[in-house]
Amino acid sequence: MSESNHPLHRWFEEVWNQGRESAIDEQFAQGCVAHGLGESDITVHGPDEFKQFWRNIRAALPDVRIEVEDLVSDGHKAAARVVLTGTHTGEGLGAPPSGNRVRIAGIVMVHIQNGQIVEGWNSWDQLGLLRQIGVVPTEKQVADRFLRRA
Repeated sequence: MSESNHPLHRWFEEVWNQGRESAIDEQFAQGCVAHGLGESDITVHGPDEFKQFWRNIRAALPDVRIEVEDLVSDGHKAAARVVLTGTHTGEGLGAPPSGNRVRIAGIVMVHIQNGQIVEGWNSWDQLGLLRQIGVVPTEKQVADRFLRRA
């Protein structure tokens, strides 16, 4: 199976890049558990809970895109190195819209059965996201403040 035909590639393309909410029901099993989503590393159970997470991200970053940069698979398990980009123009990330473009890296691993994701593990650069939307100061901003005080 080529990378572009892999269920994980299809997940990012249809659910995230095309914004098809119905694709969540098609590709995310009813009993699926997704780990590591959100700022508190919450666990999401089933399509309905995932849709709440998905809607928050899409509200905050309406032009969100997730590109698969690398994908490895051994049949039922797959891992992808991905990059998320978007513009923070809406609510949904716990911060007022900044208008900033964001770019964060992530690693996603999934267990797939019968073409559906049955479990997923996520690791995203959440600190990088918070810095890019202005919630947490960047290293340069911290250094500039420190130098002004000296």
